[in-house]
Amino acid sequence: MEALTELVGTVGEYVWYVVFAVLIGVGLYLTVRTKAIQLRGIPEMFRVLTDPAGEEDGRKGISSFRAFTVSAAARVGTGNIAGVAIAITLGGPGAVFWMWIIAAIGAASAFVESLLGQLYKVKTSDGYVGGPAYYMERGLNKRWMGVLFAVIITVTYGFVFNSVQSNSIVDAVAGSFNVDVTEGQNMWLRVVLGLALVVITALVIFGGIRSISAVTQILVPVMAVLYLVLGLLVVVLNITEIPAMFGMIIEGAFGIREFITGGLIGVIIQGMKRGLFSNEAGMGSAPNAGATASISHPAKQGFVQSLGVFFDTMLVCSITAFIVLLSNPTYGDQRQGASLTQTALGMQLGEWAVHFLTVAIFLFGWSSVIGNYYYGESNIRFMTRSRVTMGVYRFAVLVCVFMGAVLALDLVWSLADLFMAIMATLNLIALVMLAGVAAKVLQNYMEQRKAGVEPVFKAGDIPGIHGLSAWDGTDTVTLPIFWEQRTQERNTARG
Repeated sequence: MEALTELVGTVGEYVWYVVFAVLIGVGLYLTVRTKAIQLRGIPEMFRVLTDPAGEEDGRKGISSFRAFTVSAAARVGTGNIAGVAIAITLGGPGAVFWMWIIAAIGAASAFVESLLGQLYKVKTSDGYVGGPAYYMERGLNKRWMGVLFAVIITVTYGFVFNSVQSNSIVDAVAGSFNVDVTEGQNMWLRVVLGLALVVITALVIFGGIRSISAVTQILVPVMAVLYLVLGLLVVVLNITEIPAMFGMIIEGAFGIREFITGGLIGVIIQGMKRGLFSNEAGMGSAPNAGATASISHPAKQGFVQSLGVFFDTMLVCSITAFIVLLSNPTYGDQRQGASLTQTALGMQLGEWAVHFLTVAIFLFGWSSVIGNYYYGESNIRFMTRSRVTMGVYRFAVLVCVFMGAVLALDLVWSLADLFMAIMATLNLIALVMLAGVAAKVLQNYMEQRKAGVEPVFKAGDIPGIHGLSAWDGTDTVTLPIFWEQRTQERNTARG
């Protein structure tokens, strides 16, 4: 097993060199094609986040914010705590800088992929569903590509990543209470936590996207705010050390020592890999959640999901990095994850903070489990409408959650990195091929904004775009009168 783990890890390492080149190249290309929409569009990101959902056949849809929280639930997981700590211990403080860079570049990819997810979404009895598999089939007319992507994301997120999340939860809880769970010790704790995760996960996922989004729209803001407050408290307590900390980050990112020893590439790789693992920009995951939203124009979800990248990396990941770096860790020779962040918090705020972080890791990890589950559900629906197949998938997810809690997962971590690379590459190829379509849709949106009207979209508005089925004008939020009435209501309320 160790030999297999080492082989997968080695293959994955070489694959990632190629993926990074593609990832950065596509991100820069889409930045140019969209005229850096991920930067100039920041005010618009906040404006559209609170848009109301429309109605179709008398049923209220999923709002932009609820779709945002589903994707944020999957993004904001143990990778924000354990993954950032690993990046720092292996790559040094400079890895944090490269996490920021990959977020700034990747937000363009996030914009385009979520716009396309919305554009090519389809209607079902439960609402809208979409994602890369759908725009590969409808936008590129390549169903085989969509099926391949659907299989990979279902396995990666529904099974592999969920195993990793439950494993990280167990390790964090065990560390908080000083319980040794290595090499089969105290298996009772793994079993109890595994069963608890299975029960609470089952209670949510069998309700579909509406049940999932109802949970995430409450859970994600609460857990994120609490964690950010805790991190800011650490920053305030060490306010005089902040300039030196940023100095370490910049020096480590471009440091002469790293360049001479050949470690600079390792710093960049660690920072970008963990940044991508956390914010998922360009990987093709978030569009599956973004496509569920009932909104007036496809570009709106592009703005919202770009904001999600910044929220994940610039806020949550940065707070973890600050907590760790302000505690003067050793790095460069030993892999440390969530335990390092826990130790750092304990040093700064006392023992209670260790237990608080354990609760945060549990909530982060579990919210990722239900978000990851939905990515698989969305793609199962792409491949088949069979209720039996969906039932089997749900059962298999619960099994993986339990197995992740009770077994060591070094091989699973390596497989997660490798699968993520393959999935991202497929999606990035599709984004390049559909970049022209995305640019036209964005231009349509900006022209309406300049005209002073709320942007709305219907199939046929832009000549040459085919394969659209959801934008037929039956969703009330896509009608100009919906926004005219909303404007009148606001004016009346203001008196």
